[in-house]
Amino acid sequence: MLPADRLIASQSLRNFGPDDEQGSIIMASITIRNLDDDVKTRLRMRAAGNGRSMEEEARVILRQAVGRKPGSQDLASIIRTHFGPSNGVDLELPPRKPVREPPRFD
Repeated sequence: MLPADRLIASQSLRNFGPDDEQGSIIMASITIRNLDDDVKTRLRMRAAGNGRSMEEEARVILRQAVGRKPGSQDLASIIRTHFGPSNGVDLELPPRKPVREPPRFD
């Protein structure tokens, strides 16, 4: 078991390479230092109450805190979200003036 001031959390990610159709799992790890004993105790109690390990409970808490990665959108969708019909402004267009004569090169 790790000392009270250290906690390691991991998150699995899928990595698909050109030669790897099944995908390989990459594990990212973090170490949390200087964790208060009280926080560790509450994490252990919360994990036990949810039927999870402390590591899994920390992963769940981190996922909830930072949310999921937003889905990829194309540029048009992003612009429409910010400047679409319900988010835009109505601008008054100035009246058109008569078209001027084109320049002559005689």
